Amino acid sequence: MSQTHHLLVDGDRLTKRYVSWSRGEHRREWAVLHRVYARYPDLVPEPIEADLDADPPTVSMGLLPGTPLTDGLDTDQQAALAASLRQLWSVPCADLPARRDHPAEIHALMTERMAGLDLPGSAGEAARAARSFLGRLRLGPAGNTVLGHTDPNLANYLWDGQRIRIVDFEDAGRSDREFELADLVEHLSARRADWTGFLTMFDLDGDRLLDARRLYATFWLHMLRPGGPAEHRNPPGTLDQQAERLLNLLN
Repeated sequence: MSQTHHLLVDGDRLTKRYVSWSRGEHRREWAVLHRVYARYPDLVPEPIEADLDADPPTVSMGLLPGTPLTDGLDTDQQAALAASLRQLWSVPCADLPARRDHPAEIHALMTERMAGLDLPGSAGEAARAARSFLGRLRLGPAGNTVLGHTDPNLANYLWDGQRIRIVDFEDAGRSDREFELADLVEHLSARRADWTGFLTMFDLDGDRLLDARRLYATFWLHMLRPGGPAEHRNPPGTLDQQAERLLNLLN
């Protein structure tokens, strides 16, 4: 949720100057951009140059056309997003590190942070239900490994009227389809979209997808807690709405 970079635009070039890079965000992004651009040059920014050992490090890339998606995306945009994700997922990734916040990490983090969390009203009910879910959750290995984007804020998907291009690969890495889609549809930026038809466009493990969605819904409940990182960025009532969403997923 914290800012990791500043963006500098010069003509048709965008330079990302990192504010924090302790997790190797700059190296991960540069490597993934090269890999995806080599196969699908119309899907991601062109990697131009990088100074990975500088302090701060920088990565320069080409500017892409299009405007960020919003949570009111229509059926054409959903179909275009599905097509772009399929292309991204087809890029070989077996030698790349796992995506940041992979399933086991999120499970362990939420188990730790939800323990004893005292929330008011319906949020408290959702927190108790989430603790029970986390205690019995057993996420096995993924059936199919894909190159995961890992930052599914809708602002990172650019729509030009026909095509969707993808930006921001600081945390990208090996993942699976169910976890990537759960991360997307449970993201706060995508909350008001109806994803029912979109999810039917993929061949998925329904149980794994549901568990992953529950896990991410728990994550956002924790982020929206009073004093949490996402509380001040969202209007009043968002925590209660998240609690209702989580309870519906858990029932």
